Amino acid sequence: MTQDDTYEALFAALCTELGLCLHAKGQKRVIAALPLGLDAAVKAVLAADGVDALTASGDLKRQVRDCLKVNLPSV
Repeated sequence: MTQDDTYEALFAALCTELGLCLHAKGQKRVIAALPLGLDAAVKAVLAADGVDALTASGDLKRQVRDCLKVNLPSV
């Protein structure tokens, strides 16, 4: 199982549930941010989708955080 396969369900959920379909480069950014915590990963998801984390709604940030939390693989 490659690193991309490990997170496939996570990125599929972000895409299908929230419409945040990240390209490979964006996915790598998110994976790199995960060890820094969920807040860093949320910022990476938003940045990869072209959304400014400072102006994004609290609801969107919460939805991204919840989606990450539920779909994070146990690595």
